[in-house]
Amino acid sequence: MQIKRFIVATELLLSVLWMLKGLGSRAPMGMASVDYEIFGRVQGVFFRACTQEQARNLGVVGWVANTRHNTVKGVIQGESEALEEMKEWLRKKGSPHSRIERAEFTNERTLEGLEFDAFSTERL
Repeated sequence: MQIKRFIVATELLLSVLWMLKGLGSRAPMGMASVDYEIFGRVQGVFFRACTQEQARNLGVVGWVANTRHNTVKGVIQGESEALEEMKEWLRKKGSPHSRIERAEFTNERTLEGLEFDAFSTERL
């Protein structure tokens, strides 16, 4: 009788642990949005096109545009983890011929839903 109770309790515990593990791996990431501006040699070096490609690869939406101040600015939205990867790419990599001096990220906020359907290149 005690062995049967032990087996049932063990199976129940394993079921709960398995369920918790499954929920943890499938839990949706929080959606977020952040504005950015990138300084340095970022115009005339395919920075916008490469940004759009990277955003699409990461599943991020938003836009990118050149400014009159020779910077690139825009908005990125998506799952928090993808946004962190995109921010790192904007901060350190960029297009092959760009030279990033600094990246500023502002207006970071959580979202209930995305405000864009895709990632686009815009003109300001």
